[in-house]
Amino acid sequence: MSWTLVDIAMRWLHIAFALVWVGHNYANVVKTPRFIPLQIDPKDESNRTEDLTRRMHQEHGTFRYASLVVFASGALMLWHRGILMEALTLEGHHSVIGVGAWIGIIMVLNLWFILWPHQKKVLGFVTAPAAERIRCSRVTFLSSRTNTILSIPLIFFMAAGSHGLNLF
Repeated sequence: MSWTLVDIAMRWLHIAFALVWVGHNYANVVKTPRFIPLQIDPKDESNRTEDLTRRMHQEHGTFRYASLVVFASGALMLWHRGILMEALTLEGHHSVIGVGAWIGIIMVLNLWFILWPHQKKVLGFVTAPAAERIRCSRVTFLSSRTNTILSIPLIFFMAAGSHGLNLF
């Protein structure tokens, strides 16, 4: 298989999975425009069915793993072009795509190391006291909003890396 086909495949994977990942964030903003604290009764045991638990795992897993596909395909495209190190060290005109790459890295780290550990407690995948689950609901809200806000400059710098270079 030629590198051209691999590059095209990586670009389409990058775009399609970015839509899944970032689209999930935008859907949450539309669905819940402001913070609403988690409403739970500390004495109430969850009556969640196995089917609901499975669907929740699937939904949250889909957008989490989409972030890894976006990260890997983006890194592979930069590596294939021979500009991965120049982009990551923000050298020359590759600094434009590099800023977008660093924003993407921050977003992936935010998702996996801040949002997801707290989200597991909110959803009840990990046992936690009611007060902790309520606190975690605020953290997940802010973490999700952070990624949504970061996606705007991310998209700008990713597009400017190949379509607006003369602006910089």
